[in-house]
Amino acid sequence: MSFPTGFQSMTRRSLLGGIAASSALVVLHPFAARAQANQAHLRIMETTDIHVHVFPYDYYADKPNDTLGLARTASIIDAIRAEAGNSMLIDNGDFLQGNPMGDYIAYERGMKEGDRHPVVKAMNVLGYDAGTLGNHEFNYGLDFMFKVLAGAGFPYVCANLTKGQLASDPKKDELFLKPYVIVEKQIRDGSGATSPIKVGFIGFVPPQIMVWDAKNLEGKAQTRDIVDAAKAWVPAMKEEGADIVIALSHSGIDGSGSSERMENASLYLAGVEGIDAIFTGHQHLVFPGPKDFEGIAGADAKKGTLMGKPAVMGGFWGSHMGLIDLLVEKDGKSWKIVDSTSEARPIYHRDEAKKVVADFKDKPEVTAAVKEEHEATLAYVRRPVGKTSAPLYSYFALVADDPSIQIVSNAQTWYIKDMLKEGPYKDLPVLSAAAPFKAGGRGGAEYFTDVPAGDIAIKNVADLYLYPNTVQAVLITGEQVKNWLEMSAGMFNQVPAGAKDAPLLNDSFPSYNYDVIDGVTYQIDLSQPTRFDKDGKLVNPDANRIVDLKFDGKPIDPAQKFVVATNNYRAGGGGKFPEIAGDKVIFVAPDTNRDVIVRYIVEQGTINPSADANWSFKPVPGATAIFQTGPKARQFASAVKGAKIEDAGDGENGFAKFRLVL
Repeated sequence: MSFPTGFQSMTRRSLLGGIAASSALVVLHPFAARAQANQAHLRIMETTDIHVHVFPYDYYADKPNDTLGLARTASIIDAIRAEAGNSMLIDNGDFLQGNPMGDYIAYERGMKEGDRHPVVKAMNVLGYDAGTLGNHEFNYGLDFMFKVLAGAGFPYVCANLTKGQLASDPKKDELFLKPYVIVEKQIRDGSGATSPIKVGFIGFVPPQIMVWDAKNLEGKAQTRDIVDAAKAWVPAMKEEGADIVIALSHSGIDGSGSSERMENASLYLAGVEGIDAIFTGHQHLVFPGPKDFEGIAGADAKKGTLMGKPAVMGGFWGSHMGLIDLLVEKDGKSWKIVDSTSEARPIYHRDEAKKVVADFKDKPEVTAAVKEEHEATLAYVRRPVGKTSAPLYSYFALVADDPSIQIVSNAQTWYIKDMLKEGPYKDLPVLSAAAPFKAGGRGGAEYFTDVPAGDIAIKNVADLYLYPNTVQAVLITGEQVKNWLEMSAGMFNQVPAGAKDAPLLNDSFPSYNYDVIDGVTYQIDLSQPTRFDKDGKLVNPDANRIVDLKFDGKPIDPAQKFVVATNNYRAGGGGKFPEIAGDKVIFVAPDTNRDVIVRYIVEQGTINPSADANWSFKPVPGATAIFQTGPKARQFASAVKGAKIEDAGDGENGFAKFRLVL
């Protein structure tokens, strides 16, 4: 097959270099090259979990960041389209919240009828064919979300978000959006002839939004199980003439077995008859890839298939472009898939020194469309609200009591005590649960809170608390406080006596589920196995990682009542902590946790964020453990309270390695 005018074959390495140099040279995908007269190459491109990251800029650190940004992902779309015979572009959700630009638009500027959100402006430049909703689209309320969606130049679909109660038949549900859309596209086959193909896109959101955003959705919406909705609507798409059905699943990949209202249901969604390919997201991981999903039955992490069907998860914040390439063949009047490949293509790489190197430049049309909002966001995040007498950092938040968590807990305790001072709970002790949100991990070696002593601006508060959660308080017993901490202790691997440099952190445990509870003192015994599994189920009844748990200097009374300040996610059952759910909630605040932190700092004027070392690890004879954190941690290591930490050299991917002496 001849190449289009102006293009010639080349290697992938020279392709990348050519794109970076704005060259017009590209290489065709093999499907485009080998397609016969009745065959065509169709490439479908995915962005997912953009979280308002249009510019390659970290607003929290107030500096550019080459690992993120839709403007960077967008810069390769033209070249990726040129590699393909035919192409389409979709977004898989979580585009509306996640950085200060999202908060600035929602809380400061607002959305009037006819306004276009900056992310939508960027997407409209790129010519998307369809999109679906992620869970974070609901963080600012339904009215705000629908004003944003109204500005999109492409359809949004969601098959499992209903108005009010569920009907007996999913197809009778009253939905907020169309469950699917069928896009008729003219495609060119191997002979150069064009003919139409009908591509159906159906969308799904995690059912857990009813817990995570109950304040915005309760009484207004309901969600249906993802797989159940697919089984109802996919046959209707086929009946309507869809040649190919593509699932846009803002849901991850979990191989633990299918269950009702599953959060990460994409593997089992792929098993629904009639679905031909599946785009996934939500987990902020990469599929196909070398490590994230190995060993899951039904998921081929090398080839990029789920239940034998092509699938992809394109990272997060614009870090990758997800690609599913289909070789389709005309069978009479309809098309069918005869071959496929999947790829998650990154926008950057790390050199031999583990330094981030950008592979692509910004797409000027995208940055120009959002320039005004970007500059307004910079002014917004730079406003000072108070001072701190000591640095605020999260480099050791997972291994010792930490100033970045301490200040959040101080603010939550201050707020809840004031809110409950006149009511029936005024005489109960108030504890506070808070977790580190920026603790490295998948976010990389620079993904840590680091605020120097001096002025604190809004950007610093947003850095301390990434999400627009609202404050809630729960009423629980001393026994439930202990189990809350036992669940949190799943952050750590078991370290037996005498172990040398054992891996400390459980990489599959999200840092946002590692709650530190202030107001009590305790130790964590790593020689014990975990008491609960990741779903909050009791798996080791005799295990007690939480030891020496005290309140007011005395062993905690299992029957004593405590008020615990937390956020709507945890109070509503997020993270599946045992016995922590909506029935324990006694106070629902109108304020976000971030707003409370700002108010606390404003009232205090100057805050003292020093950690009170209310928790530590119980000594394990002869044992040491290794963990990774940011290299800037070295300047703070000597100040860590309650833990003996030693520099252990360089880690992987730009991290620094430290040894915890137990």
